[in-house]
Amino acid sequence: MYHLITGLYKQITRKDEYNVLILGLDNAGKSTFLETAKTRFTKNYKGMNLNYITTTVGLNIGQIEIAGIRLSFWDLGGQKELQSLWDKYYDESHAVIYVIDSNDRERMNESKELFDKMIKNEYLSGVPLLILANKQDLEDCMGVRDIKPVFQQHGHLIGRRDCLTIPTSGLTGEGVNEAIMWLVEALKRNSIVRPPKTLD
Repeated sequence: MYHLITGLYKQITRKDEYNVLILGLDNAGKSTFLETAKTRFTKNYKGMNLNYITTTVGLNIGQIEIAGIRLSFWDLGGQKELQSLWDKYYDESHAVIYVIDSNDRERMNESKELFDKMIKNEYLSGVPLLILANKQDLEDCMGVRDIKPVFQQHGHLIGRRDCLTIPTSGLTGEGVNEAIMWLVEALKRNSIVRPPKTLD
């Protein structure tokens, strides 16, 4: 009887864990997006002041538990010297969030080249892809209508995976809830192809 109850308890309380990469150029707003998401989805979490978030050097990790699953975010630094390390995380990831600074027209082509290089990697084949047109709170930023065609020029690289491009602002929280909820559903749909880790 004890083993039956213990087994049932483990079955009820176990969680599936998905690893989500957050990629993009430095200063795109990756860490701000993650901090805002943690604040929105983690009960009693007192987030840090978003104005004091600095550029990530290396790796920033965050977790959210939602809809019976755990999302483990790996926010990787976007500086040139750190981009070469990204592919070390690809084979363990279940989804990618690619963050674009919608206000940085000067580096849009650089971000696009980095995106294309990342999406070509075989270890990311088929994983859900969430593209954030971030910093929509800034007055002269590019909208999704401007950004989406640029990043989907090579649609064959994106393939038939779940993919969504949405406007966001890590500072104001615009689009953050929608992004996380879409991600949860996409991960569940893709779990047959790339199963989650099971946590007791």
